Amino acid sequence: MTTNTSVFDPSAPYRSEGQLQGTTLDTLAGKVVGFIDNTKPNFNHLVDELATVLKSRYGVKDTMKFRKRAPSIAAPEEIMGEVTTHCDLVITGSGD
Repeated sequence: MTTNTSVFDPSAPYRSEGQLQGTTLDTLAGKVVGFIDNTKPNFNHLVDELATVLKSRYGVKDTMKFRKRAPSIAAPEEIMGEVTTHCDLVITGSGD
């Protein structure tokens, strides 16, 4: 009897440096920083502290927080739309 096993690769496809999109920020002053929380424990605490530091030391105008449903799934399109529309920089992370 033969059994089938499914294997899922969670990694993103490789892109060469020439394919990467984005810009380099000269400063964080006046920028909006987004955080995507992948729901692992303690990331929310790290983000709260980091947001305070970014605003007080680097002049970040505002921060926005988003939360995925689970660590193993991609952020939904509505989150990605908000991030790309409103944020100058996005930090995704993990807790634990």
